[in-house]
Amino acid sequence: MFELPSYHAMAAMAVTIWMFVEFVRGKMSIEIVSLLTIAVIAVGLYFFPLEGTRPIDGLALAFGGFGHYALITICALMVMGRGLVVTGALEPAARVLERVFKINLQLGLLISLAIAFILSMFVNNTPVLVLLIPIFAALAQRGALPTSKTLMPLNSASLIGGLATTIGTSTNILVVSIAVDLGMREIGVFDFTPIVLLAGLVALPYMWLVMPRLLGDNRVEAEENFRRFHTRLRIGGDSDLVGQNVSDILPKLPKTIQFHDGASGPLQAQQRLHISGTHEGLEDAVRVLKGELAPNWVLDRIKRSASAKDEDIMVVEMTVTADSRLITRTLPSSGIADLYGVAVLGIHRPDRLIGGRDQYSDGGDLRMAEGDVLLVMGIQEDLEGFARADSLLMLEGARELPRRSKALLSAVIMGVAVFTASIGIFPIAISALAGAILMFVTGCVKFDRVGRALSGQVIVLVAASIAIGRVIDESGAAAWLGQILSMGLGYLPPALVLAAIMAFVAVLTNFASNATAATVGTPIAFSIAAQLGLPPEPLVLAVLFGCNLCYATPIAYQTNMLIMAEGNYDFKDYVRTGIPLVVLMVVSLSVLLVLWYGL
Repeated sequence: MFELPSYHAMAAMAVTIWMFVEFVRGKMSIEIVSLLTIAVIAVGLYFFPLEGTRPIDGLALAFGGFGHYALITICALMVMGRGLVVTGALEPAARVLERVFKINLQLGLLISLAIAFILSMFVNNTPVLVLLIPIFAALAQRGALPTSKTLMPLNSASLIGGLATTIGTSTNILVVSIAVDLGMREIGVFDFTPIVLLAGLVALPYMWLVMPRLLGDNRVEAEENFRRFHTRLRIGGDSDLVGQNVSDILPKLPKTIQFHDGASGPLQAQQRLHISGTHEGLEDAVRVLKGELAPNWVLDRIKRSASAKDEDIMVVEMTVTADSRLITRTLPSSGIADLYGVAVLGIHRPDRLIGGRDQYSDGGDLRMAEGDVLLVMGIQEDLEGFARADSLLMLEGARELPRRSKALLSAVIMGVAVFTASIGIFPIAISALAGAILMFVTGCVKFDRVGRALSGQVIVLVAASIAIGRVIDESGAAAWLGQILSMGLGYLPPALVLAAIMAFVAVLTNFASNATAATVGTPIAFSIAAQLGLPPEPLVLAVLFGCNLCYATPIAYQTNMLIMAEGNYDFKDYVRTGIPLVVLMVVSLSVLLVLWYGL
């Protein structure tokens, strides 16, 4: 018999719908909507507590997300990802993928999707995404696809890969264990893998070709708007390219690098080349040519000073003002390194203003002029002293150089954390938290810089999603929705029954949690199978599949939130790209289940 839901259940559904609508409208920020959601739940449950609870219990439910293990896990994973970035540990992997992307951007994305899918079949997809996010952030900086166009497809591919085996996600294990308790045989690790592989092939063209086109470009400025710095690069004596012609090495250098002064012929050790390029391009040129942009004694002095004071080496941009003593001087004649212990790596001047012999000294060095932008390296104290003494304006956007001496250590910490979580030695929460602590203790990530690794938007969104999930579950809203579903399935063909169960669980998992969807959906599927005279296994698999179709909202799964800050996504990006993928997977998986089990 049809019964109305309780007032608490109706209120929980109303708050969930309101939150979703506000996220999609985008008139209020995600942080404000999340905090308002938490506030409404806290106030509502304080004055109208759930049956059998105290008013104070409602406050614990509403604010419990801020201390929930899921939030702690996400923050710890962000810290470990930050450690890999600031130490440059993933640069070798990024360079390998960069070569593929240079061949063809679409081919690079396709191979990356395949890697994410295959790894997630055997390893929990959370550590897989933790490893891939900083790699693709580095690739974006090197001129490949922006993170906004790669992270969402990668996340979707990893979620589908995790769907392919019982060990792919913890939710799969939960569904299988509940079904066994209800009397069904235990599903094998690879029993349904062929079904998911076929569905993955159906979804692949969408993730590969369509999804990136639905997402914007999160790069702040186009490449041509980056400043280009002129500099003298000295070829290292141990460079493998010594003796090769300049024309032969150009393809090995970033496309932003240009040679000046008619450089040609074979390269010679200690040769000084007049080149120009973006900051990132110059760094790559230094790596390829094994050269330096400043005298070795200056760079060694900076490294010793940074080590002695336990500070990071910074690279900043400074503008030459009208009062600066540097005007008309060249870098060799300025005495900057001797006076301040910093190194000027390059000088930016618009190309239209470069020309005329009076701008260069007899030695061919560019004379500095008002408005020039200097690319300067050093520790913070010395940089500030240089700017103050020589009347320079320090621009925003200071950049820390990777602490490469810690690169191997940070990679080992991340690898051990991922490995122990993958084979079940520790839960992902414990391994991630231990890894983050080790990142701090070993100096891979510094305590005063941890704020750069965390996203306030993600933190409040996770807390709100946990509160919503708990109130939907404990108010009885999820159970009521399941009863309504079971009442209307008796007259449908098997394919539609499977699709309805899968869609219902997918809605739950996108707004509540995977665990709630599994806990509510599995018994319902088992009951419906008995009522309709169908084998329980395909219906239970429909629940298992639906629990993993969490693409449509950022609150559906922790990896959705992990990519949110790096990809600069908003709620509408998940809805726009996720709903078509959910529909595509529901249709294909339902048809494949019917064919596989001969229903």
